[in-house]
Amino acid sequence: MPFIPHTPSDVEQMLAAIGEKKIEDLFDEIPKDLRIESLADIPDALNEMQIGRLMSARAAQDGTPLNFIGAGAYEHHIPSAVWAITTRGEFYSAYTPYQAEASQGTLQLIYEYQTMISSLTGMDVSNASLYDGGSAVAEASLMSIRAHRKSKSQRILVPTTLNPAYRKVAVATASGQGVRFEELPCPKGALSVADLEKYKGEDITALVIQQPNFFGVLEDVDALTDFAHANGWIVIASVNPTSLGILKSPGEWGTKGADIACGDCQPLGVPLSSGGPYAGFLTAKMEHVRQMPGRIVGRTVDVEGKQGFALTLQAREQHIRRGKATSNICTNQGLLITAATIYLSLLGPQGLARVANESHARTNELVQALTKVKGVKLAFDKPRFHEAVLLLDRPVTPVLADLALRGIVGGVDISADYPELGNALLVCATETRTPADIKAYADALADSLKAAVRAA
Repeated sequence: MPFIPHTPSDVEQMLAAIGEKKIEDLFDEIPKDLRIESLADIPDALNEMQIGRLMSARAAQDGTPLNFIGAGAYEHHIPSAVWAITTRGEFYSAYTPYQAEASQGTLQLIYEYQTMISSLTGMDVSNASLYDGGSAVAEASLMSIRAHRKSKSQRILVPTTLNPAYRKVAVATASGQGVRFEELPCPKGALSVADLEKYKGEDITALVIQQPNFFGVLEDVDALTDFAHANGWIVIASVNPTSLGILKSPGEWGTKGADIACGDCQPLGVPLSSGGPYAGFLTAKMEHVRQMPGRIVGRTVDVEGKQGFALTLQAREQHIRRGKATSNICTNQGLLITAATIYLSLLGPQGLARVANESHARTNELVQALTKVKGVKLAFDKPRFHEAVLLLDRPVTPVLADLALRGIVGGVDISADYPELGNALLVCATETRTPADIKAYADALADSLKAAVRAA
């Protein structure tokens, strides 16, 4: 809470009500030899004004750089109402809604979240979220094996255009359970049907397709989905939810649509904060609902005909025999999906489309500006959403370090993950970037590259 409201008199009254004389008596069960008398290295207490000034000074040390990083964590404008509502006590302190009669608010919010995510992805059913986008891919892969009983191989085809972090998490999570992740190189920046031809007729459990892919490029999802289904494979879609404001939903891919869709809710009202937190989502066709991990909230009526909400499917080891459980996922990342639900409610379909369109436009402007700088060129001249890969004429990391000194967080060096590309830089622009921001980046990059030449 932002302040402690209890006066000394309030404390005395509360202690008297429970029959204690001082607060220390509440901890008398702790042996004295385990207690410390003082905290020698802790400075003296500060008042509210002093601590506010100290924290502001500490925060200012990070500066306010212009951010052009994407790669799965995106800086979008978050309406102030989102977290003003999310941090209300009713949501902020609520825990797992095991008791439906005492948790109707939380259950209804999760139900609304599931409804929105299902609608956004064009699928029939959604669970109550996973840890992040990477764990969502892992759980979708495990789910596909349970759902595809005709396949015995447990082989999952994963193009290298899938976020490298997602690939690593999926392997770490699921490979110990016998899942075989087979990487598909995509030298042209996107997966093609030709890349899949060699697997035609083989026992493949599922194909993962990221849209837009890690490079920001738009995949030919219709052709890929139809090819996979024609060969009896399940299709797992990994999608950016913001892009679905303007792109075709996974449920509409190809003739039959993807079978499972997953991704990360971070773009939907969750701020960037030192590498987290995140919240994965997972949706699917109704025929696979009993193979979904986590929880599903359903809407019903009580004996009086009044609307109510309850945990409908709970196929976790907490609820059923461990051998029958679909997953050990034990959280629904409730606070973050609360923010995502409020964010989507405030924006609506038209607002989300505006965010997506603006992000796409700003990225095109960014690419045009940066590729005019000598020593910079575009890696893949293909349709994109709001990220792009640039190739530099020198190592990327020193350039990014110099840009940081100039107040620009210039993107992600992906050379280590994709050595075949050379000096590759992934950049991103969302609706938060202005033409002035883009010009500042282009000018700083040009100066940085010129300075490096002079130094050499």
